[in-house]
Amino acid sequence: MSLFTGVATYYRWYRPGIPDDVASILNRAAPARPDSRRRLLDIGTGTGLVAEALLDRFDDVIGLDSDADMLAAAESALRTKLPEHARLSLVQNTAEAFIPPTGWQADLVTICRAFHWLDQATVLSLLDEQVASDGLVAIFSDNSFWAAGSPWKEAVLGVVKSFLGEERRAGAGTFRHHNRPYSDLMAESPFNEVEEVRIPVERTWTAESILGYLYSTSFAAPHLFGNRVREFEAAVKSRLADFSDDDTFSEENEFLIRLGRRSRDGG
Repeated sequence: MSLFTGVATYYRWYRPGIPDDVASILNRAAPARPDSRRRLLDIGTGTGLVAEALLDRFDDVIGLDSDADMLAAAESALRTKLPEHARLSLVQNTAEAFIPPTGWQADLVTICRAFHWLDQATVLSLLDEQVASDGLVAIFSDNSFWAAGSPWKEAVLGVVKSFLGEERRAGAGTFRHHNRPYSDLMAESPFNEVEEVRIPVERTWTAESILGYLYSTSFAAPHLFGNRVREFEAAVKSRLADFSDDDTFSEENEFLIRLGRRSRDGG
């Protein structure tokens, strides 16, 4: 069973999209290709949120994911929005096993909210053959709900833990944290010139969107609650009522973008 079994619809509707400020930074960082097709490889594309944000800025997009339901949701969301000149390929595979079409090299590789699931050093090494000489790799994410950061989030996580246990779930198992900063891992890879950019984000949630977000995650997917899912929903709504009279919940978050390029001296 996939870590994200049964969550594709929730992921598409309730996961926050990619802010235009983030998309603009990625677009400016990638090399221009006025005389040829500009290529994007989106690893862990899920339901296509990153590809959607960049769809009109690249001519040839490959979205890569191991979950068939996620890719089906991406297909439904993206195909009708694809510019006439552009090409979109959605590929079911892992990043570790993916082989691009012969001669195909990405100008930009995006890995959003997914790097923690990968064999990180292996993927960065493999990308050396899959990225154009002047291309780059962007690893980025906003802060996970699990990191909390506000009283109402802490309260919601308390409800999750009361139903599923104190440890963060990852499907049938528990989440394994990576202890090293991603920038350090990139610095040891072929993409060892690393730039960090931070983009603040403000959001407003409702009880419905909070539950939808939780159901889009590997730590609170609906199937984890079994026949207690309605009881869980009631408990979350009851707890949230302590923090708002009008069902609005503010969040301050940020995207941390790590842009990795090859060093000019090849070292």
